Amino acid sequence: MDEEQHDGSGALSRFGFEQAFNAARRLEESVGGVVVGQGPVVRRVLACLVSGGHLLLEDFPGTGKTTLAKAVAASVGGAEFSRIQFTPDLLPSDVLGVSVYDQKIGEFRFMPGPVFTDILLADEINRASPRTQSALLEAMAEGQATVDGKQYKMDGLFFVVA
Repeated sequence: MDEEQHDGSGALSRFGFEQAFNAARRLEESVGGVVVGQGPVVRRVLACLVSGGHLLLEDFPGTGKTTLAKAVAASVGGAEFSRIQFTPDLLPSDVLGVSVYDQKIGEFRFMPGPVFTDILLADEINRASPRTQSALLEAMAEGQATVDGKQYKMDGLFFVVA
């Protein structure tokens, strides 16, 4: 953050606040243009996004949860979107990724799973085993994933819609 936007007290100056407010308004208008008639829901989703939290949506099938998550990803410039359909047989490695032996260089390389994205839709998370849910919860709570005893940080934006 620039010096002129921050007054040193932990609060944004008027200029910094207006800039943040305008960015949030543009996000709301962009998402609201796709998810019509759901203004309060869109505002709550964006509140979760800008506060660094995650979101649990509970609703009937076909009510636009996937559309909402995709609209948020499209509205955040350059955000990568992934969707995981959770099933009882889904393994933690299916979510986090795996270490694969590379014969050319003679060592293991980490192949990141779909959790390494900016905005993740975790669909039907209640169907997954507790171990698989726990793998996702570590990423959500700690901002990292542990694979084969090694920790991998989530870069930048990481927002889960479940």
